[in-house]
Amino acid sequence: MNALDTDVAAITAVLDRLVAAWDSADGAAYGAEFTADATYLTYVGTLYQGADEIGRAHQALFDSFLKGTRLFHEVLSIRHLGPDAAVVVTRGATGKVSKAAELNKVQTYSLVRTEAGWKVAAFQNTKRKPLMEAVSFKFQPASKPAA
Repeated sequence: MNALDTDVAAITAVLDRLVAAWDSADGAAYGAEFTADATYLTYVGTLYQGADEIGRAHQALFDSFLKGTRLFHEVLSIRHLGPDAAVVVTRGATGKVSKAAELNKVQTYSLVRTEAGWKVAAFQNTKRKPLMEAVSFKFQPASKPAA
Protein backbone atom coordinates (compact mmCIF):
# COMPACT_ATOMS: atom_id res chain seq x y z
CA MET A 1 0.00 0.00 0.00
CA ASN A 2 1.52 3.35 -0.99
CA ALA A 3 1.30 6.61 1.01
CA LEU A 4 -1.66 7.91 -1.00
CA ASP A 5 -3.64 4.71 -0.39
CA THR A 6 -2.76 4.89 3.31
CA ASP A 7 -4.03 8.49 3.43
CA VAL A 8 -7.29 7.57 1.68
CA ALA A 9 -7.82 4.75 4.19
CA ALA A 10 -7.10 7.09 7.12
CA ILE A 11 -9.40 9.79 5.72
CA THR A 12 -12.17 7.26 5.13
CA ALA A 13 -11.70 6.09 8.73
CA VAL A 14 -12.42 9.65 9.92
CA LEU A 15 -15.73 9.57 8.03
CA ASP A 16 -16.50 6.13 9.47
CA ARG A 17 -15.88 7.42 13.00
CA LEU A 18 -18.17 10.40 12.35
CA VAL A 19 -20.93 7.98 11.29
CA ALA A 20 -20.34 5.75 14.33
CA ALA A 21 -20.44 8.75 16.69
CA TRP A 22 -23.64 10.07 15.08
CA ASP A 23 -25.32 6.68 15.12
CA SER A 24 -24.50 6.24 18.83
CA ALA A 25 -25.56 9.85 19.63
CA ASP A 26 -22.09 10.64 21.03
CA GLY A 27 -21.46 14.36 20.63
CA ALA A 28 -18.02 14.21 22.26
CA ALA A 29 -16.84 11.49 19.85
CA TYR A 30 -18.34 13.42 16.93
CA GLY A 31 -16.55 16.62 17.93
CA ALA A 32 -13.27 14.74 18.47
CA GLU A 33 -12.94 14.22 14.71
CA PHE A 34 -12.58 18.00 14.18
CA THR A 35 -9.66 20.35 14.77
CA ALA A 36 -9.73 22.72 17.74
CA ASP A 37 -10.40 25.62 15.35
CA ALA A 38 -12.66 23.80 12.86
CA THR A 39 -15.60 25.47 11.17
CA TYR A 40 -18.87 23.58 10.68
CA LEU A 41 -21.58 25.09 8.49
CA THR A 42 -24.98 23.36 8.52
CA TYR A 43 -27.43 23.32 5.62
CA VAL A 44 -29.65 25.82 7.47
CA GLY A 45 -26.74 28.23 7.81
CA THR A 46 -25.70 27.67 11.42
CA LEU A 47 -21.96 28.11 11.95
CA TYR A 48 -20.21 26.20 14.73
CA GLN A 49 -16.56 26.89 15.54
CA GLY A 50 -14.14 24.49 17.14
CA ALA A 51 -14.26 20.82 18.04
CA ASP A 52 -15.65 21.52 21.52
CA GLU A 53 -18.57 23.60 20.25
CA ILE A 54 -19.29 21.12 17.44
CA GLY A 55 -19.39 18.24 19.92
CA ARG A 56 -21.45 20.13 22.52
CA ALA A 57 -24.00 21.37 19.98
CA HIS A 58 -24.34 17.94 18.40
CA GLN A 59 -24.92 16.32 21.79
CA ALA A 60 -27.77 18.77 22.37
CA LEU A 61 -29.13 17.92 18.90
CA PHE A 62 -28.72 14.15 19.44
CA ASP A 63 -30.68 14.52 22.68
CA SER A 64 -33.53 16.36 20.94
CA PHE A 65 -34.17 17.05 17.24
CA LEU A 66 -31.79 14.35 15.96
CA LYS A 67 -32.68 11.71 18.56
CA GLY A 68 -32.65 8.25 17.01
CA THR A 69 -31.30 9.38 13.64
CA ARG A 70 -28.53 7.73 11.67
CA LEU A 71 -25.99 9.31 9.35
CA PHE A 72 -25.62 8.01 5.80
CA HIS A 73 -23.11 9.08 3.17
CA GLU A 74 -21.51 8.11 -0.09
CA VAL A 75 -18.05 9.42 -0.92
CA LEU A 76 -17.97 11.09 -4.33
CA SER A 77 -14.32 12.16 -4.30
CA ILE A 78 -11.19 12.48 -2.21
CA ARG A 79 -8.67 14.96 -3.54
CA HIS A 80 -5.30 15.74 -2.00
CA LEU A 81 -4.31 19.41 -1.92
CA GLY A 82 -0.82 18.56 -0.72
CA PRO A 83 0.74 16.02 1.62
CA ASP A 84 -1.21 17.27 4.66
CA ALA A 85 -4.54 18.47 3.24
CA ALA A 86 -7.44 16.86 1.42
CA VAL A 87 -10.95 17.71 0.30
CA VAL A 88 -13.69 15.09 0.45
CA VAL A 89 -17.05 15.53 -1.27
CA THR A 90 -19.96 13.30 -0.23
CA ARG A 91 -23.68 12.92 -0.72
CA GLY A 92 -25.46 12.27 2.54
CA ALA A 93 -28.59 12.23 4.62
CA THR A 94 -29.81 11.68 8.14
CA GLY A 95 -32.85 9.62 9.01
CA LYS A 96 -34.46 7.14 11.34
CA VAL A 97 -35.10 4.34 8.87
CA SER A 98 -32.42 3.10 6.50
CA LYS A 99 -30.00 4.06 3.78
CA ALA A 100 -32.92 3.69 1.38
CA ALA A 101 -33.56 7.32 2.27
CA GLU A 102 -32.53 9.73 -0.48
CA LEU A 103 -29.06 11.19 -0.09
CA ASN A 104 -30.40 14.73 -0.37
CA LYS A 105 -27.40 16.74 0.81
CA VAL A 106 -23.92 17.41 -0.54
CA GLN A 107 -21.08 17.89 1.92
CA THR A 108 -17.55 19.18 1.62
CA TYR A 109 -15.00 18.13 4.24
CA SER A 110 -11.60 19.82 4.35
CA LEU A 111 -9.20 17.59 6.26
CA VAL A 112 -5.71 18.24 7.55
CA ARG A 113 -3.06 15.91 8.88
CA THR A 114 -2.33 16.66 12.53
CA GLU A 115 -0.07 15.03 15.10
CA ALA A 116 -3.15 13.01 16.14
CA GLY A 117 -3.87 11.94 12.55
CA TRP A 118 -6.35 13.29 10.00
CA LYS A 119 -8.97 15.71 11.36
CA VAL A 120 -11.75 17.75 9.78
CA ALA A 121 -10.77 21.44 9.65
CA ALA A 122 -13.89 22.62 7.82
CA PHE A 123 -17.27 21.11 6.96
CA GLN A 124 -20.01 22.56 4.78
CA ASN A 125 -23.41 20.95 4.15
CA THR A 126 -25.85 21.93 1.39
CA LYS A 127 -29.35 20.55 0.96
CA ARG A 128 -30.06 19.79 -2.69
CA LYS A 129 -33.04 21.45 -4.33
CA PRO A 130 -33.86 19.16 -7.30
CA LEU A 131 -36.72 21.33 -8.60
CA MET A 132 -34.51 24.42 -8.69
CA GLU A 133 -31.75 22.41 -10.37
CA ALA A 134 -34.20 21.11 -13.00
CA VAL A 135 -35.47 24.63 -13.75
CA SER A 136 -31.92 25.95 -14.03
CA PHE A 137 -30.85 23.13 -16.34
CA LYS A 138 -33.95 23.49 -18.50
CA PHE A 139 -33.42 27.19 -19.10
CA GLN A 140 -29.64 27.02 -19.19
CA PRO A 141 -28.59 23.49 -20.25
CA ALA A 142 -24.91 24.47 -20.28
CA SER A 143 -25.11 24.92 -16.49
CA LYS A 144 -25.77 21.19 -15.90
CA PRO A 145 -22.75 19.39 -14.42
CA ALA A 146 -21.37 16.27 -16.08
CA ALA A 147 -21.86 14.13 -12.96
